[in-house]
Amino acid sequence: MTASKPGSVYLVGAGPGDPELLTLKAARLLATADVVLHDDLVPGGVLAHAERSLIINVGKRCGRKNISQEQINGMMVDYARRGLCVVRLKSGDPLIFGRAGEEMEALNTAGIAFEVIPGITAAFAAAAALRRPLTDRRLASIISFSAGRHAQGSEHDLGIRPVSPSGATRVIYMPGRDLRAVATELRNEGLSSDLPCAIVSRAAQPDEQILRTTLGQLDRVVAGPAPSILLAGEALRDAESVTAVEDFVGRTADAGESRPKPIEL
Repeated sequence: MTASKPGSVYLVGAGPGDPELLTLKAARLLATADVVLHDDLVPGGVLAHAERSLIINVGKRCGRKNISQEQINGMMVDYARRGLCVVRLKSGDPLIFGRAGEEMEALNTAGIAFEVIPGITAAFAAAAALRRPLTDRRLASIISFSAGRHAQGSEHDLGIRPVSPSGATRVIYMPGRDLRAVATELRNEGLSSDLPCAIVSRAAQPDEQILRTTLGQLDRVVAGPAPSILLAGEALRDAESVTAVEDFVGRTADAGESRPKPIEL
């Protein structure tokens, strides 16, 4: 049944996982929402702010789809037409690799009012965990965001596009656990084998893991548990804290040692 006055939809950034990194506005909307449609990666500590809401998991992970994007769009429109306040809760920031474009288009087509509430994206949480900047006036004046996994296209087309070989920090979301293809793409840009790289898994969460390595060794590293993000660039270089890559590469063809536990900073 359609209400006489349609409700509203809020595309809200849940941040990287730490409930204390929610914005005040995000926390307020969660506390007052009628319905929360959340990504699979949003942790329980964030959802605890929505104790009075109907909470529905509409997440997709690793290619497994419990619900289609079209169904999510339909749910937002349907609940709003009933006069309800709907929070579409997305991990990180709604506008970065979160299908927000498709959802905003569906809401516009249906004539449903919506607002976007920014959140802290994983790149910023990862840089904070590393205690390194994404930009540095001496080393890096460009940040390049790309996705390592796409819904369509060749498995080798990672979406990494050449930028200036120097003076840029690459941030690759969803790089996967096998980093060989990503390493190949970065090397094809002409980047140096000693370029600092870091893989941060579950940034800003209690079980956060950090792996530091170089581009030359990147294809020998297996990323930690999802979600993970890969950063590469001269701005990450820190001679005092970078541990020898041999501590992280684990078993190789000519060495029988097992992989050490990743270091947590």
